[in-house]
Amino acid sequence: MSRTERLYKIDQLLNDRKVVPFQALLDALEVAPATLKRDLEHMRDRLFAPIVWDREARGYRFAEGMRHGPVYQLPGLWFNASEIHALLAMEHLIENMQPGLLASHVAPLRSRLRAMLGSAANSAEEIAGRVKMIHLGARKSEIRHFEVIGSALLNRKRLAITHFSRQRGDTSEREVSPQRLVHYRENWYLDAWCHQQEALRSFAVDAIRKAGIVERAAKNVPERELDEHYKGGYGIFSGSRVKWAKLRFSAERARWVAAEQWHEAQKSRFEDDGAYHLEIPYSDDRELLMDILKFGPDCEVLAPPELRAKVAAVLKEAAGRY
Repeated sequence: MSRTERLYKIDQLLNDRKVVPFQALLDALEVAPATLKRDLEHMRDRLFAPIVWDREARGYRFAEGMRHGPVYQLPGLWFNASEIHALLAMEHLIENMQPGLLASHVAPLRSRLRAMLGSAANSAEEIAGRVKMIHLGARKSEIRHFEVIGSALLNRKRLAITHFSRQRGDTSEREVSPQRLVHYRENWYLDAWCHQQEALRSFAVDAIRKAGIVERAAKNVPERELDEHYKGGYGIFSGSRVKWAKLRFSAERARWVAAEQWHEAQKSRFEDDGAYHLEIPYSDDRELLMDILKFGPDCEVLAPPELRAKVAAVLKEAAGRY
C-alpha cells in the first residue's frame, strides 16, 4: 500500500468512526508503528489535517468544527502506469470499433470505461485531454477476412487463404490449420500449420487477400509446441533453428536500450567503457535486421558472421544512394 493510499485509508477511518485507537489504525494499514506515526505527522504538518489525540477515548479523531476547513485537502489519487494504459487502450479500441456482433453492447461498455476513467479525482475529459495514446505502424485488415479467420480458429476448421508476400511481391494459395491469433506491434498475425510446407508459419492478417473455411478438421498443434516454436526466436518471425545475435551498443545509446526488453531470454551486460552488450535468440533475421538498422552507427553486430555481413551489405547499399 502506497503512502497516498494509506492517507486516504486513515481519512476514511477517522470519518467513519468517532474515535480510532492507534492499534486499530495499525491493524487496518498493516504497517509498523513508526510508519503510522510518520503518516499522521505528515497529515497534520503538511496537509493541515485537524487530527487530535483524545486522551479520554484513547484514540485519534478529527477536531470538531475543523474537519471541513478549506486548508485540509488530501493529494489526488492517480492511476498507475499499467492501469491508465489499459483503460485508455480499451477506450481507443472501442472508439475505433467497426459495427459488428457487439454493436448493441458497445455503448454501455464505453460509458462504464468513461466512469472508471473519471474515478481518480479527475474527469474523464480532463484525463483524455492530458494523457495521449499514440499508435504507430498499425495496418488495416479486411473485417470480413478477420471474421472468417476467427470463425475457423474457434470452430477448428481449416482455412484456404490467398496470402500476399511483401518480401517477394507475389501471392500464394495455402491451406492452413489456424492455431491462434496474435496481436503484435499494433498488428494481427495468424499462427497456423501450413499444409503445403508441413510446418508452422505466421501470416500477417492484413496480407491475407482471400480467406474461406474448408470443411475439414484443423490439425491441432499442442500449446507447448507452439510456445517452443514461436518463443524460441526473436519477434514474430520465429522458428526451431535458433541462432544467437550478439550486439554492442554505444555508451550513449546504451542508456536507452538497457531499459528495453527485446526478448524474454535475452542476456545483457555493461562493458567497462559504458557500452551495452546484448545477446538475443532469433531464427529469421528480417525483423531483427530492421531493429538493428534503426540505431545506425550506435549498434554493431558482433556475431554471427552472416548477420554481421548482411547488416554491412545493407548499410553499404544505403550509403551508396547518397
